[in-house]
Amino acid sequence: MTPLDPTVKSLLIDPYGTYAELRAEAPVQRIVGPDGLPVWLVTRYPDVRQALADPRLALDRAHAAPGNYRGFALPPALDANLLNMDPPDHTRIRRLVAQAFTPRRMAALRAPIERVAEQLLDAVEDTAGPSRRVDLLARYAAPLPITVICDLLGVPEDDRHDFRAWTDTLITPDPDRPEQARDAVRAMLAFFTGLIGRKRAEPADDLLSDLIAVRDEQDRLSEEELTSLAFLILFAGYENTVHLIANAVLALLTHPEQLATLRAEPELVAGAVEEFARFDGPAPLAIRRFPREDVTIGGVTVPAGETVLLSLASANRDPEQFGEPDRLDLRRRESGHLALGHGIHYCLGAPLARMETALAITALLRRFPALALGVPAEQLRHRPTMRARGLLELPVRF
Repeated sequence: MTPLDPTVKSLLIDPYGTYAELRAEAPVQRIVGPDGLPVWLVTRYPDVRQALADPRLALDRAHAAPGNYRGFALPPALDANLLNMDPPDHTRIRRLVAQAFTPRRMAALRAPIERVAEQLLDAVEDTAGPSRRVDLLARYAAPLPITVICDLLGVPEDDRHDFRAWTDTLITPDPDRPEQARDAVRAMLAFFTGLIGRKRAEPADDLLSDLIAVRDEQDRLSEEELTSLAFLILFAGYENTVHLIANAVLALLTHPEQLATLRAEPELVAGAVEEFARFDGPAPLAIRRFPREDVTIGGVTVPAGETVLLSLASANRDPEQFGEPDRLDLRRRESGHLALGHGIHYCLGAPLARMETALAITALLRRFPALALGVPAEQLRHRPTMRARGLLELPVRF
């Protein structure tokens, strides 16, 4: 089709440079995906945006052609979630969980998030000691969202210690040790099954107790859907937000003029969060799609049943949509980034992720006026996966 032959390796080493070449030369291209099977990669903003809302592109793996998709196999009790569903089941379950992210609930979470942020920053100072150096990812960006989402669901503090290790294993599995991912899945299934059992016996004022009541009293969820929903809320609520916060901090520390702007005008933080998400969002790709029928995307016909990957990262750097897209600009006027999706599968937890990131950045900059990277930016390492755009660590000094 084209002499350009992008690989998973090139998309990991230089994602934005590779996406720029693809947009210019082959915006809808068949490549070898992370699982070794061919996928269609879509990179231009209008094509990605339109495809995100196209009902002909299904999330349900039942629409994948035989042998065309080799995703990670979760047990049914974790797999029956919104990322694998289309209407009408998707519509039914999304309506049930939307109650967790209403403006009223978000407003009620604001003060607790601020309190957790301050407590974590106290611990950052204590951990850093005289060196004034610390891994901000491990000590702040990661524990903040896991604390918030566990509080929302009602996960007891004593049960939170293994969750980050499990999610890290699933996001970046070791190809030489596949048993680690299987062990993590078994542990998570046992965790959620046990937690739901305890909440049934002793319900509390939390989201999981509410969902159990919907299951038991109203019969609007199956048991597998209930377990999968709890898994997805906890998994997505942690994974996306931790990377959004860490990527935002990195963007500021590598753009000192923008950092100075936000320090001088902290009221810009809400718009800044949108720019952080556009500039270097946590999810490079939308969840894979499978055409129910032959579909034309960007002038290219994609056969039914093949796997389609929509690049949110590439769309958000499309110069046809955003002026100087490779420049971080906290005063940017163009809107419409796709970092949190578009259409019926738009990120359900987007309001919470936005608020957490804004409050985390505000508290951090107020607390540490001399915050800086602890190593040269080129020494930082990202996760070796296309599923998430996240750092392995974020050393800082203050």
